[in-house]
Amino acid sequence: MSTSQAVEAAGDGSGSEFRRGLASSLPVLLGTVPYALVLGAQATQKGLGTLELSMMTGLNFAGGSEFAAIQLWTSPPHVLLIVAITFLVNSRHLLMGAALAPFLRDLPQRKALPALFFLCDESWALGLADARQRAAASTAPAFSLPYYMGASLAVYATWVGFTTLGALLGPVLGNVEAYGFDMAFPAVFLVLMRGMWTGMAAARPWLVSLVVAALVHLFVPGAWYVAAGAASGLPAAWLMAGDA
Repeated sequence: MSTSQAVEAAGDGSGSEFRRGLASSLPVLLGTVPYALVLGAQATQKGLGTLELSMMTGLNFAGGSEFAAIQLWTSPPHVLLIVAITFLVNSRHLLMGAALAPFLRDLPQRKALPALFFLCDESWALGLADARQRAAASTAPAFSLPYYMGASLAVYATWVGFTTLGALLGPVLGNVEAYGFDMAFPAVFLVLMRGMWTGMAAARPWLVSLVVAALVHLFVPGAWYVAAGAASGLPAAWLMAGDA
């Protein structure tokens, strides 16, 4: 995705909306920086080069699947396994896109598709929460593309930039988990989940995913708990959707 395409996706909305998106992303960025450094450092310990890591984070742009891929990385890598795990972990984007779909109906595809390239947990949570607030206030359009792009581009630049920095500093940092940086990743997700909390009924798929992932982690070696959590959470969300 080129810079011109990103600017095109932002549309002709006001600069103030774009800046509002940037400002809204700042608390998330504070949590993104530590675990971006962790991923970069872990990647170098697994033998990936800085350019290879930058290409992975820039083209894939999905931190959860990238952590899973790094955990599974060997020399030579088990490509099919990594692809399968990446698909399962990233399959949550199907549900994320479906949740945004009602707010994107009036957006031309030439703007919507480039914008959705930057869809990640953080930008999705910020964009969806803002769209719901604007819809409740009868503000049209409910989905502010400049706001979304401001938040998304900030997260994207921070993620790619600091994973690359982590790769460069990896030999200096040593075992980054010793500093507690690895806690930043689940901490950000807990904050995002708290902002999306609507009650226990809607949270049941999260609980199913958590229990299955925990059990697989206890009894199955390797990173299969990531795939198990994703594979169980998605059908649970679908089956329980009518009861939420």
